[in-house]
Amino acid sequence: MILLLALAALPATVPAANVTDPDAPRALPGDGPVSVSWADPSGFSDLRHSGNRWVAAQGDWVSELARHLQKSATKRLPEGARMEVTITDIQRAGRYEPWRGPDRDHIRILRDPYPPRMQLEFRITGADGQVLAEGQRKLQDLSYLQRGMVMDHDALRYEKRMIDDWLRKELPVPAT
Repeated sequence: MILLLALAALPATVPAANVTDPDAPRALPGDGPVSVSWADPSGFSDLRHSGNRWVAAQGDWVSELARHLQKSATKRLPEGARMEVTITDIQRAGRYEPWRGPDRDHIRILRDPYPPRMQLEFRITGADGQVLAEGQRKLQDLSYLQRGMVMDHDALRYEKRMIDDWLRKELPVPAT
């Protein structure tokens, strides 16, 4: 009964967020030392190779990954440094397998051949404006299912762990 009341209290028409919406932002607000922007998600591998492009486009997962990257990099960036990141491609862990039938074509299946991947460009500048590091990176976690039990219900846990792994390598000394 309580669930029915809670559902009745929701607005009747709540449009689902869609990462390919042309009016959706393509960058996070740049008010800190780390700015993150991204290419048009309609060209991302996750949508092109998902098995169910319509379901893959739903949600705010690109912004959520960008916010995670921004927050994690801010913690590790040296004092006074700045980092600019442009995400050029994302392939989330898992795929939709439409051949499983219409009642299961919206379920993301996690298997070894479907690891999370991300491509990005970045630039790190010191407090004096000098470029400390820059380049392109292709992130992937081929052993994402073998890296121990992840007791986390976050749908983007594998992608976030991959980002954190990259930041530990790129920015090895946490800011003090």
